[in-house]
Amino acid sequence: MSKGTKRAFAKRVAQAPVRRVEAVVDETRDLLHRSGELSPRKAMVSTAIALSLGFLCLLAVLAFHFPQYLTTPDLRHKYSVDVMRQVLLGGLLVAGGLSLANVILGRQRNLNIAAFVMVIAAVALGGSRVPVGEFPEHVPYIGLDWFILDLLGSTLLFVVIEKLFPLYRGQSVFRFEWQTDMKHFAVNHFIVGLSLLIVNFLIHHAFGWMVDSDFQRMVAGIHFVPQLLLCILVADLAQYWTHRAYHEVPFLWRFHAVHHSVKTMDWLAGSRQHMLELIFTRVCVLAPLYVLGFSEAVMNAYIIVVGFQAVFNHANVHLPWGPLKYVIVTPDFHHWHHASDDEAIDKNYAAHYAFIDYLFGTAVTSTKRFPEKYGVVGDYMPDGFVRQQLFPFRRQKP
Repeated sequence: MSKGTKRAFAKRVAQAPVRRVEAVVDETRDLLHRSGELSPRKAMVSTAIALSLGFLCLLAVLAFHFPQYLTTPDLRHKYSVDVMRQVLLGGLLVAGGLSLANVILGRQRNLNIAAFVMVIAAVALGGSRVPVGEFPEHVPYIGLDWFILDLLGSTLLFVVIEKLFPLYRGQSVFRFEWQTDMKHFAVNHFIVGLSLLIVNFLIHHAFGWMVDSDFQRMVAGIHFVPQLLLCILVADLAQYWTHRAYHEVPFLWRFHAVHHSVKTMDWLAGSRQHMLELIFTRVCVLAPLYVLGFSEAVMNAYIIVVGFQAVFNHANVHLPWGPLKYVIVTPDFHHWHHASDDEAIDKNYAAHYAFIDYLFGTAVTSTKRFPEKYGVVGDYMPDGFVRQQLFPFRRQKP
């Protein structure tokens, strides 16, 4: 072998790790930015699971290292650190096992290398054994723990429900535009805290004079179940009129159209919301609840109810509801709200109690069992998280 050949060979060997890293980065970026269904035959589903879990585990380890800045104060006092360690360990084992198996079998090798590197990084940073000592409580924080737990819980619960009771059989978990909606899911989780800060400010500086303390004590003194039902009713009335305004006021519709642009209904579809709509709606719904003085236990229960229904009612689920469908909002009821069929336009606004729409004459009446199509009429919404956030501010074509 000549000296020139040896130098060329040595150069290729030296550049091989760099090319590998570039390939890993490029394929990972492509997976996150393209918009399409993932095929189980090409190991893309197991690869996506390994990548997602590896990333969440890495975030969880960082949250253990910096709990004062990365965890939610209300949550960190309610869950067990030991249980969270076990969940983290399980995630590391699953992500590591899936990614390593795919690498050995030569399936989506570069993407699975990226997943395995994240698992190794999480373990190197301490994994599930990171010690948690005393730390200051009243510091600015990002609710990273809420994002991780909600994503894991929602995936495990609602994907199982969708597979057991599907409305559209054969619909892929990683369906068209799932990447866009996952970005909405992530970003919107981190601005919920901002909504709560705004609500708290308004209560103490704008609306506090509206209701006196005696009335608030009376409301808080109602038994738990009727108080919870009343709390949900007040929230849903505020939600109904806010939601109706989004549809009937052209300027507000431009923000709400982002939510309606989703074409495939599943547990992730409800996450697609413009950030300003999310904040405005939370303020309009939560402010009256705090002002009226509902108890902390009832407010916590309401947050669980609204969190469940917000995901469940968008899910790819069909169940026999019977007469209950005229009382509460179900996936069947809310799917019609997202339909672009003529009879579904500007209908079914309620989030919890379906009878509100029947009361105000805005319930869908159709001879069809299910909608034929979803999305905004005309399909004018661009794909991609950033472009959808900018859409309301762009000049409309004449």
